[in-house]
Amino acid sequence: MNKDLLAYFITWTCYGTFLPGDSRGWTKWHKGEMIPRPQLEDWCRDQLSESIVWLDDLQRNAVNSVVCKHCKIRGWMLHEVNCRSNHCHVVVTASLYKGEVVRDQFKSWAKRKLKEDQRSEFGMEGHVREHWWTRRGSVRYVFDEESLDAAIRYTRDAQDIGGSKANF
Repeated sequence: MNKDLLAYFITWTCYGTFLPGDSRGWTKWHKGEMIPRPQLEDWCRDQLSESIVWLDDLQRNAVNSVVCKHCKIRGWMLHEVNCRSNHCHVVVTASLYKGEVVRDQFKSWAKRKLKEDQRSEFGMEGHVREHWWTRRGSVRYVFDEESLDAAIRYTRDAQDIGGSKANF
């Protein structure tokens, strides 16, 4: 991996909460930021195979815990994690791994835990949701201490004070 890389700033969203065409703006894979397209957003919403995911406090805490445990097991340095009702941010140093691999491991283990908790709550006969997250997510590379501090502050604080985009 890049020897100058300090950390990854990783973000992924809950299933159905940020759709292509979204009125808040959206990102197209390999194309970047796109303008709102309400008809596309409506069409994508109609294609959902399950209801939109809004995580409650217990689920958010479970995701935060999974990320912390996974970092400990892997020997990754967790700088900050903040799972929100419709998305999750993680700032982590995992030097020997690609950021996309790190992101996908967090998503996979968190999904496994959320499904396990659903089974415990509703029993084996109850419906256990399959889709918890949208595909992919964002992996931003952090190369300097100032950017690392900004990513940590954004992850920890900006969500509660109405911050929008991180500046780094």
